[in-house]
Amino acid sequence: MTSSITKSNIQESFAHLLTVLSGQRFLQKQGLGNEVPFFICPYDVDVSVDVERLQRQLVNRLEQAGIRILELNLYDLSIEILKERGIWVQILEMESSVSKEEFKELLQGVLDPEAHLVPAIAAKLVTNEFDVLFLAGVGEVFPYIRSHNVLNNLQSTAKDKPTVMFFPGAYTHSLESGASLDLFNRLQDDKYYRAFNIFHCEA
Repeated sequence: MTSSITKSNIQESFAHLLTVLSGQRFLQKQGLGNEVPFFICPYDVDVSVDVERLQRQLVNRLEQAGIRILELNLYDLSIEILKERGIWVQILEMESSVSKEEFKELLQGVLDPEAHLVPAIAAKLVTNEFDVLFLAGVGEVFPYIRSHNVLNNLQSTAKDKPTVMFFPGAYTHSLESGASLDLFNRLQDDKYYRAFNIFHCEA
């Protein structure tokens, strides 16, 4: 079985995801051995558009089966937070006048996962009825939001229902370095070991 979505296995990947996500084992969080119900759905960057379509199809099919999906896009959520804090226009105006590094640091501060992003996700979890949380937009918020920081801070907030993070890159495990989220298959510094690769899950 594949470990990620590639050009050659999109239909096969969709069938696997649909089977796993609609299964009681997944929905009831069985067989996780006390781990948080976090699942990574890795995909090749060159199939990003296909994955967006696949996500929409998944949501439609699952909702037809009575399984409610809450979709959160980290990029859209970031803009929402900046607008709610009244600094969106200010941020846009600053972008052209500061260096990339300063701008990144600014965004890292105002969108800090612990202080701002995860509380915003938590608020949505409370106000929506859902069975599975989909997290997308990981590539769009790089480098000012790192996926492992989001997952680390979400552990205490999103443990009641399964969470699936759609991840443009690879989720690799090795004995030497542990588990690592390799964004765009290049950046190997995001250590996170508590999630499961959804393609290694049985229905």
